Amino acid sequence: MSDTTTTTPLSASRDVSAIAAVIATILIWASAFPAIRAGLQAFGPVELGAARFAIAGIPAAAYLLITRPGWPERGEIWRIVTGGVFFVALYTVLLNVGEKTVSAGAASFIININPIITAIFAMLLLNETFSSRAWLGTLISFAGIGLIAFGEGDGFRIDIGALFVLGAAMCNTITTISQKPLYKRHRPVTVAAWNIVIGAMILSPAMPAAALQIPHASSQALFAVIYLGLGPSMIAYATYSIMLAKFPASRASNFLYSVPPISTLLGFLWLGEVPSLIAIAGGAMALIGVIVVNLTR
Repeated sequence: MSDTTTTTPLSASRDVSAIAAVIATILIWASAFPAIRAGLQAFGPVELGAARFAIAGIPAAAYLLITRPGWPERGEIWRIVTGGVFFVALYTVLLNVGEKTVSAGAASFIININPIITAIFAMLLLNETFSSRAWLGTLISFAGIGLIAFGEGDGFRIDIGALFVLGAAMCNTITTISQKPLYKRHRPVTVAAWNIVIGAMILSPAMPAAALQIPHASSQALFAVIYLGLGPSMIAYATYSIMLAKFPASRASNFLYSVPPISTLLGFLWLGEVPSLIAIAGGAMALIGVIVVNLTR
């Protein structure tokens, strides 16, 4: 038995649930970047990820047990596993490691070049065209990331954390491409729940270390961990899956362009992070490059 969800792009634009999913995803994911920085004040990168998804994994597992959705077919299992490995476990660890030195706003700008990486993968794997203008946009975005790396470093030292955040963006791309076919047969929330449970299991060996760090954590760090588990993990993963089910992957990515400015503002209000002029210029270049690529598709 399968639980299908099919929505055309036109009907999705008039679908209240689709619009709500877009708004929730943008606002909650924008808040995730400063929340991670706050959590890292008391927890290690892997431990923070383990605690975050331990919180999200319980309701996700309960959802699967209560709803008893149709099991994936044999050819779909690798797509489900990919989400848990890349979109939860590896994405979380890479982003957490990167945000130890990269500010919340800068990290969100780097993550947001995901549409370009997706376009490149689509060209290589799906034989989609990639024009010279699109390649120009790609170069602009990656040059912007280079500026962010310089702007976040000490003087002219390149911050290696930017490369870890870039790796997290690639994990997002891999999951988007591999899991898009799942939404033809399975509900978006079901796919998100599988991702969370599998990812939580992969990260679980770090939970004992995370538990030892809890007594020494500040109230702000503890709030950040709980918020990450309930908001960006449990809710936003589900709403993003709804977006992917109701909109084409490229259009769903386009909605996320508004995440970096909001995340930068929240980083300033929550953590007092003031981005450097170089980092701001790099972030602007990263977004301009993404826009150039998408204008040519």
